[in-house]
Amino acid sequence: MSRPYIRRPFGPREPLHKRNGKIRAREVRVIDENKQPLGVMLLGDALKLAQNRMMDLIEIAPTATPPVCRILEYGKFLYEESKKKKESPSSNSANRMKELQLSANIDPNDFRVKLNRAIGFLCEDMKVRVKLRFRGRQRAHKEFGFEVMNRFVQATATFGRSDHAPKMAGDRDLHVTINPLPRDQRAKTPKAEPEAPGAAKSDDELLNEEFDETEDSAETVSPVIAAVTPAPAVPDAAPVTPAPLPENPAPESA
Repeated sequence: MSRPYIRRPFGPREPLHKRNGKIRAREVRVIDENKQPLGVMLLGDALKLAQNRMMDLIEIAPTATPPVCRILEYGKFLYEESKKKKESPSSNSANRMKELQLSANIDPNDFRVKLNRAIGFLCEDMKVRVKLRFRGRQRAHKEFGFEVMNRFVQATATFGRSDHAPKMAGDRDLHVTINPLPRDQRAKTPKAEPEAPGAAKSDDELLNEEFDETEDSAETVSPVIAAVTPAPAVPDAAPVTPAPLPENPAPESA
């Protein structure tokens, strides 16, 4: 009895780039390994030319008319493509931006933590956008927010430069963008310093502290229970001896 045919849930695997015998066009525009054009030729002639040079014929622009093919070793072609992706602007860290939030009455420890984070981002060639929001009565005394923002920009002056002074965006938000300086003009990357005890802690750190406190409480309770002195034992009662029974008296005579 033959086994039933099971249809595969996925289709045939298509190659990333068509090359050599996989190319189906009749005519192709050929480029050599040095990216010099060789003109339009028949597919058979292009394949013979690639074989004579001990290389592959790779289709790099299948939608063009006629399709564009390049004579090059396929492994070297893949290496060049991966190198282009790494150097593309989308993957460049200079185009990424990090945002930090300040307040007009920020604590000195929190200010130092935010400053260290901004310096770390600038040393990684990332832009830093700093925002400060005025809440409630703080909008009547915006000079305190400007003072905090200017102090923050001055503290990062050796690592980045702002394009403009801090300015308002609406009635509540104050912002500034700090761009990283070139590596040859930037100060040395500071060593990571331990955060101040008053700095804000992450959720994982808070959970670890709660877990440690729970373990400590369990350890402190156990010796207390062991140290409790046992209650004195009740002495056994003395055995009760039964009283002797009287002897039977002699019967009276009638």
